[in-house]
Amino acid sequence: MKKYMKNKNLLSIIAFVSFVLMFAGCSDLDTLPGGDEVTSSQKEDVYDRNPDRAEAGVNAIFAQFNQFTPNKDAFGDVERHNDIGYPSIMLFTDANGNDVVSEDNGYNWMGFNLEFTDRSYTSREVQIVWNNFYSMIYTANSVIGANDPETEDPTSQYYLAQGLSARAFSYFGLAQLFQFNYKGNESKPAVPLVTDKNADEIGLVGGAPRATVEEVYTQILSDLNLAIELLESAEKGGVTPKDKRYVSLAVAYGLRARVHLTMHKYPEAGNDASSAITESGAEPSSLDEASKLSFIDAKEEDNWMWGIIIAETDRVVTSGIVNWYSHMGSFNGNGYSTVSKGLQINKKLYKSIPDSDVRKGWWINENKVSYNLTEEQQDFIDGIGYAPFTQVKFGPYKNEVGTSTNASDIPLMRIEEMYLIKAEADGMNGNSGSLESFIQEYRDPDYTFSGTAAQIQEEVFRQRRIELWGEGLSWYDIMRLNKGVDRRGGGYPNATMIFNIPSGSDILLWRIPEAEIQANPVISEADNNPSAPAPSPVADNS
Repeated sequence: MKKYMKNKNLLSIIAFVSFVLMFAGCSDLDTLPGGDEVTSSQKEDVYDRNPDRAEAGVNAIFAQFNQFTPNKDAFGDVERHNDIGYPSIMLFTDANGNDVVSEDNGYNWMGFNLEFTDRSYTSREVQIVWNNFYSMIYTANSVIGANDPETEDPTSQYYLAQGLSARAFSYFGLAQLFQFNYKGNESKPAVPLVTDKNADEIGLVGGAPRATVEEVYTQILSDLNLAIELLESAEKGGVTPKDKRYVSLAVAYGLRARVHLTMHKYPEAGNDASSAITESGAEPSSLDEASKLSFIDAKEEDNWMWGIIIAETDRVVTSGIVNWYSHMGSFNGNGYSTVSKGLQINKKLYKSIPDSDVRKGWWINENKVSYNLTEEQQDFIDGIGYAPFTQVKFGPYKNEVGTSTNASDIPLMRIEEMYLIKAEADGMNGNSGSLESFIQEYRDPDYTFSGTAAQIQEEVFRQRRIELWGEGLSWYDIMRLNKGVDRRGGGYPNATMIFNIPSGSDILLWRIPEAEIQANPVISEADNNPSAPAPSPVADNS
């Protein structure tokens, strides 16, 4: 079974030709059965004849962001309630960090992540991370391979851009989880790099080696550069995303801003963030908007650029409790969060937020009160009996307190992140003005800050921890800034999860799953990241 899933989730990427077969009936991307070359016009003609199939390929990519137990077969017909597509990775990585605090009890599916036992290469969690990303890459490669990069048709340009963006997004996530940050680690092994260009070659060998960090980032930027060009052209031709589940030109700029920030290319990151802001036409939520329960509906949240759109009929929703809001939400009437005492913010981080900052109401205080809540919302929180500092940031579906329908949309990128990327980029030149103006206008009118480049970067890091809490981004900040995991004084309820892990520790890296090692002939045990014991708890300092 392990080998079957390995071939299904990584090496079967080489079988993207089957997708082309569905469209054109040829045995190779560029070759007809008789050996004649497939022309660009012939490839475009495939989509002219089958536009619904082309759209279905793109839709399949984004359907993988939101799935009900996609790894059930890999686990021997076992359903894991933390196996829900990309939101699984958001939950896992947030629990690995310093800021999403929760009790390890019988209802908390992130216990392994909180205690870093997920780093075993036989863990369910590492298989979920690996399989989910590579399944998305497989589907993206299928779309990319079936589209001509020289096409002048706006619709085909748009489809190709979606595939390129999704592939870049997936490799960017993998690169940051399976190796340390780009800067200074360019020649170290990252993850196998399988694209529409090398799949046949990999198929002959039977596997793919780990590409270097440099090679993976080169591919990521190549994909995003082309995606931006294609989206610009498609937009001029009148083709734009139907809703926020798809990658817009602004989102593609935002993805490249993230990549450049991680590479410590600050001017480029700042320029891309500025382009994302301009192209999106979005503004951060206002002081008034940020002081009310939100994070519910991508269509209604004007500051969202990209998100996972959840429908009441999705299997994750009809399951009742096998969904992101079940684990994350504090206002649901049916979910793991309400019976596992909820998710809290790091106590030290919470106390660093001034009372004048509207975001302080995104969590209940030490008296279990948030002044952002209505009487009905506060009564519900009181009735559950949550611990102090529990989040009330993410609202329930249709803003109905106690609803049993866990169908709130999930943010993947908000315009506020772009402002913070620009603030960090400006700050690396010693300019704190971008940060001050953003926080003063949208979050805390009394905010002031100035300092050196290093101090501004550290302050932006703190602001990102607050602003983007629970959105699956905090771990990547830890890695790109070469931070450790210091939970002392954070209010963690279990002594077994209070750690002070230094930066660069082997335990911070995920390991390639055992199933991959067994089935991939060009990756051996020696090629994996080092095995590291779970960290030893330390004394709390609060």
